[in-house]
Amino acid sequence: MNRLSLKEGSLAQGSSWSTPRGPAYLYDEGRPRRGRRGRGRDTVDRWIDSFRRDPNQRATPKIVASSFDGRDRGALDYDGGMEVRPGSDDNHGGHYFDLHAATLSTVNTGLSRELKGRHLQMIAIGGSIGTGLFVASGKALNTGGPAAILIAYAFIGVMLYCTVQALGELAVTFPVAGSFSAYSTRFLDPAWGFAMGWNYALQWLIILPLEIVAASITVGYWNSHLNRSIFVTIFLVAIVAINLFGVKGYGEAEFIFAIVKVTAVIGFILLGCVINIGGFPDEGYIGGKYWTDPGAFHNGFKGLCSVFVTAAFAFAGTELVGLAAAETVNPRKSLPTAIKQVFWRITLFYVVALTLIGLLVPYNHPRLLGAKSMADASASPFVIAIESAGIDVLPGVMNGVILIAVISVGNSAVFGSSRTLAALADQRQAPKILGYVDRRGRPLVAILVAALVGLLGYLADLEQQADVLDWLLAVSGLSSIITWGSINLAHIRFRRAWAAKGRSLDELAFRAQAGVAGSWIGLTFNCLVLIAQFWTAAWPVPLSAAPDARPVNGETPRSVAQHFFLQFLCVPIVGATYLGYKLWFRTRWVSARDIDVDTGRKGFNLPILVQQERDERSAWPVWKKVYKFLC
Repeated sequence: MNRLSLKEGSLAQGSSWSTPRGPAYLYDEGRPRRGRRGRGRDTVDRWIDSFRRDPNQRATPKIVASSFDGRDRGALDYDGGMEVRPGSDDNHGGHYFDLHAATLSTVNTGLSRELKGRHLQMIAIGGSIGTGLFVASGKALNTGGPAAILIAYAFIGVMLYCTVQALGELAVTFPVAGSFSAYSTRFLDPAWGFAMGWNYALQWLIILPLEIVAASITVGYWNSHLNRSIFVTIFLVAIVAINLFGVKGYGEAEFIFAIVKVTAVIGFILLGCVINIGGFPDEGYIGGKYWTDPGAFHNGFKGLCSVFVTAAFAFAGTELVGLAAAETVNPRKSLPTAIKQVFWRITLFYVVALTLIGLLVPYNHPRLLGAKSMADASASPFVIAIESAGIDVLPGVMNGVILIAVISVGNSAVFGSSRTLAALADQRQAPKILGYVDRRGRPLVAILVAALVGLLGYLADLEQQADVLDWLLAVSGLSSIITWGSINLAHIRFRRAWAAKGRSLDELAFRAQAGVAGSWIGLTFNCLVLIAQFWTAAWPVPLSAAPDARPVNGETPRSVAQHFFLQFLCVPIVGATYLGYKLWFRTRWVSARDIDVDTGRKGFNLPILVQQERDERSAWPVWKKVYKFLC
């Protein structure tokens, strides 16, 4: 037998060498030193090693905004060929935010780029369909009536369509980690970017336990005697495990979840049409009966305004498409298609489905009045409509879909919060440890933080869990509205800077279909929703008195004050965060002439690609041209 001999020291300790078939065996005196047990140990070692940090891999490169004395601002060092401001250690007395360094820090991402087009499309279509649509729509129906819910959701839908189009243009041009805060920092004000980053991270951190509680309550539909903590543990472990599989695990899970949710909503729409025409067991054709008795509106114009924030909560998460751009294989090809899917999501899943809900469930239904919280799936108008039709099996199926939906949103919560926290950390806007990214591109510490906040889900067994969840939700209740408004304003500022530098729109890889006008519309609508929310928070709509309803708003000054902060607490938190950071670092509003529109912009060799696409489109039939324009 031929022996394989190695010179002493030819392999460093801990290193290995490979053959075309895989890891080679090292021989000593003609006998293999590694058997099956050794190979199994190697597999475990590789798995453990995947959690270690690659020193060259971070959510963003090692270029950070730093604090240093004004005397050093003119000096520049270089680290790896990239421009770095000195004073990254806190050895200087002054505080200065280096906008150029912050821009560089978000150019390249060390996160794993494994999301494909099909993942983004399903995330866009059904990624955030959860309690906002299936459960909270019942509260909105009770507050405003069927006409109000239809108007409010359509209003928010138009606003969100414009917003996502603007986000698509920015995300395709600058696919960076922590996109929302990065765009606000780069095109608006670094202090506003800091506020937006933490605003968005807190939103998803708080939504996670809310969705876990909703899932545990939903299980009570089948067995209300089981301890909810059991299911809180199961759901939390499952959500964290999915995210530990990396962005590909998140994408595959969302792909499956979205298919289930989309199928369920389409099935409900078809079933709802049949129920409306055939009627309930104790009555015939329903039609528009409930629009006249008890009525189309409840609580008048104030009731309509009260529905806006509930509608915004239902749409929260659509912007995750932009956040996922930094982890997408080909953003230019995948993102535009996914962005266009939002139109169909708004039209089909929200407007059509909620129109049927308004036809099948009266706003004064006792189950709607008895909802204990926004997480109480027993008050879902979808389940109520099916049960009222006397169908025995489908209510359980619908509750199963709601269970999948809330797990899906919880999964998105870990993804959104962890990526945002990691990006903030690498720009020194959050504790540095949160920027830990392992060899597989997972922000492990940020995921762990999200999991720890998810432990609040164990409040599900408390009698006061509804009050606790309400206060938690108040911290981020308006986060989506503020985030969407910032996206629109960032797009407006980007286009202004683009024009100021003499650039042509033909140089953009993707242009928002709604253009700058759409961003102005989206920004205006967001401001109107904030004004409406302030009005209804300060002067609340009295809740209908029912035996099992919660105390009527407005009875005492204390209850009015409590209601105001429950509805509007997010705004002073964002304001305090913004002002505190601005005073500390003395940041300024970035002027159009100073906005950097080149660093990190993806040059996709556009002239050649555009010509190829034009040649391809010229051969399409008319139907395909229309389809590709819309989808």
